[in-house]
Amino acid sequence: MDEWKGEGQGDQTIIQEPGASSGAGQGRGQSGPSRQGPQGESWERELIEKLSTASLTEQRRTRRWGIFFKALLFVYLFVILILAMRSPELDDAKHKGDDHTALLEVNGVISDASEANAETLIEGLRDAFEDKHTKGIILRINSPGGSPVQSDYVYREIQRLRAEHEEIPFYAVIVDIGASGAYYIASAADSIYVNPSSIVGSIGVLMNGFGFTGSMEKLGIERRLLTAGENKGMLDPFSPLREADVQHVQGMLGDIHAEFIDAVKKGRGDRLGDNPDLFSGKFWAGNKAIELGLADEIGDVDYVAREVIGEENVVDFTPQPDVWERFADRIGASFADVVGDRMGFGGLR
Repeated sequence: MDEWKGEGQGDQTIIQEPGASSGAGQGRGQSGPSRQGPQGESWERELIEKLSTASLTEQRRTRRWGIFFKALLFVYLFVILILAMRSPELDDAKHKGDDHTALLEVNGVISDASEANAETLIEGLRDAFEDKHTKGIILRINSPGGSPVQSDYVYREIQRLRAEHEEIPFYAVIVDIGASGAYYIASAADSIYVNPSSIVGSIGVLMNGFGFTGSMEKLGIERRLLTAGENKGMLDPFSPLREADVQHVQGMLGDIHAEFIDAVKKGRGDRLGDNPDLFSGKFWAGNKAIELGLADEIGDVDYVAREVIGEENVVDFTPQPDVWERFADRIGASFADVVGDRMGFGGLR
């Protein structure tokens, strides 16, 4: 506290709170804030400078990391593009000028919408048969089957090409599975090679679905189906199954089955065994398939190329997607792996 005697005030004592300005002080041009002096202005300036420096440093650090990650992304995309452009067709191009064994792959479900579709497979077959350096062709099969239409297209084209190029042997090698429509195609080959654990056969046709009429009754749901044509709603899953529908579909499946059996008999001939289950839809492991006449020997692609065809240089004639399609597929798969790792799924496929 400051204590002073004013003029003409006698012994009067005026008590002033710390930091407050007196009238006399104000009269001298002194105000409260100005009393901080040079030291107050110094620490404020120093604080502002430190904050500004820290902010600038953080901005520079953020910008450097941004540039780094952008460069890393560019390198990653560039590597993916290079890998996508290195197709089997480009890798094998230098070998196609030499004598070789041509290889075609049948992978996955056979359907018009999958990689294993008739158009793609027939394109590869024609290229392989028409190449003057092809000494033999191997159809490597790993498929559970699929569309009987797509399978029949390929089967018939193999027969046609074999008739035009009788000097070129044609073999099928079944890896994990060659069943149903996949076996349909394989039966067009000169010989079928399998692994002892390969799944072979399933010579049959199916049509499946579900019926929900019981559940609808329990839930009190009414089905309202309007059609023009008394059989247009055939096999509707929300309507009771009619015996006439069952008989019609069974007849249709029987016709397709008969075509399948005829194709297998034409392709395999006298090698087929006399077993009542042969065309029942059953399937067997490799050795049993050989015993039944559904396959000929144990062997893989390398064995057939080396020991049977006599040409170890194997060239893949399976048509590949174009460069940009492969690039998109690789980007999608890589992105799925990253997302899966982040989410703890170990990759999404």
